[in-house]
Amino acid sequence: MMICLKCANPLVRSACSRCGWAGKNIDGFEAFAPEYAQGGGGFEASYFKQLAELEGANFWFQSRNDLIQWALSKYHPDFRSFLEIGCGTGFVLSGVTEKYPEAEIFGSEIFIEGLRFASQRLPNARLMQMDARAIPFVEEFDAIGAFDVLEHIEEDETVLQEMHAALRPKGTLLVTVPQHPWLWSPLDDYAHHCRRYTASELSRKVTAAGFTVLRDTSFVSLLLPAMLASRLLSRNKSVDEIDVRTEMQLPNLLNSAFRWILRAESALIRTGLDFPLGGSRLLVARKT
Repeated sequence: MMICLKCANPLVRSACSRCGWAGKNIDGFEAFAPEYAQGGGGFEASYFKQLAELEGANFWFQSRNDLIQWALSKYHPDFRSFLEIGCGTGFVLSGVTEKYPEAEIFGSEIFIEGLRFASQRLPNARLMQMDARAIPFVEEFDAIGAFDVLEHIEEDETVLQEMHAALRPKGTLLVTVPQHPWLWSPLDDYAHHCRRYTASELSRKVTAAGFTVLRDTSFVSLLLPAMLASRLLSRNKSVDEIDVRTEMQLPNLLNSAFRWILRAESALIRTGLDFPLGGSRLLVARKT
C-alpha cells in the first residue's frame, strides 16, 4: 500500500484524498522527494556515468551481484516483489530481473540522473525518485535490498525503520556495506561515505529496527590484504587526486584473477562459512 508522506493516508493514484499531497513527475519518473532529485549530498550525480561505463566489467560489482542473487534464492526463493533502495544505474536490478523474470521489480534512487541510466537497463521495472528516509509504502514488498547505500546516509537507522515498514510480514532485507573503520581512506571521502561499519554496529542497528538476522558475513575477505595495501598507498592523496577509473578499470589479467578469487570465496560462503574480516559485509534479515 502506498501512503501519503504528509499525513500517512493511503494514496490513490499517487495522490492523497485527505490532504491533497501528491508525488511529482520529473522526466517521466515518479518523484516523491523532488527537492533532492538533482542533487543534495550523499553522492555526486555526475558519478553515475562513470559507474554505468565501468561496473559491468569490474570484478567487485560482478561478484557482489552473484552474492546478492544467491542470498535472494537462499533466504527468500519464492519472493514476488523486490525493491532496491538506491538502485543507481540499475546494475544490480538487471541481474535480479534476469534471474527472476516473473518477479515485480522496483527501483528507487534519490537522483534522477541515476534513474536515466537504470531505465535503459530496466525497461519493465517501476523506477521512482525517492528519499530512503521517507518511503511511501507500507507492507508492500516481499524483499528489499540496499547495496552500498546506508553508508552514504547519516540517518541510517531511520532508513532501516522505513524499510521494515515497507516490507510485508516475514519479508526479507538484504544489505551490503563497506566494513572496518580502519580501512578508511580518501576513497571513502570521494564516495561521500559517512561511515565504514563494524559488524556489531550493522547487526545492532538492523535488530533495533525490528529484524531478525539470518546471515551476517564479511566478503571481499580473501582480497583484504590487497585492499589494505591499496588504501595505504592512497592515504596521503587528496579527494581531488582520486581517479576512480584507475581504481575500477584494472588490467584484464588482474581483474580476472580477482574475479576467480571472489568466486572461490563466494563458494565458501554458500557452504555456510562466515568470514570475520573483509572489505564489505553482507547481512540478510527477516521482518519480525
